[in-house]
Amino acid sequence: MAGESQFQMVTFHLGEELYGVNIMDVKEIVRLQNVRVIPNAPYYVEGIINLRGEIIPIIDLHKRFKIQSINKSADIEIEGGFIILNIDGGKIGIIIDKVERVVTVHSEDVKEPPQMLSGIGTEYIEGVVRENEGYLIMLNTRKLFNAKELQKIIENQ
Repeated sequence: MAGESQFQMVTFHLGEELYGVNIMDVKEIVRLQNVRVIPNAPYYVEGIINLRGEIIPIIDLHKRFKIQSINKSADIEIEGGFIILNIDGGKIGIIIDKVERVVTVHSEDVKEPPQMLSGIGTEYIEGVVRENEGYLIMLNTRKLFNAKELQKIIENQ
């Protein structure tokens, strides 16, 4: 079909829900590693990691969205990690429970988020896509956090 708009999303689990971010915003996915805590950081900032000489703030979306983490068993521990995002020229890591896969989404399949969506403010959601039995919740990475604010946190270390 001519003019059909589609894009790819990296999907991942946070608690019981399936989320996705546009693949164009994803720099890389890395294994869990030690995060250095930052004093006086916002409650949802887990700390910072040093990734090949680059200091990257790590955000805990469980705290940001008040989502329960999956009960971590040995196999999930291996699957958990960070998704490193490129946002407005800066890099930010988000903690995820499990990477799922890359999916192609057709723009016409994206719907407005239902009002009752696991307690996340709809301002953080770009849309939802019906996925088998549930929804793929598309996060708007630009609205999740203030990149400039996070950069200040790093610079003050």
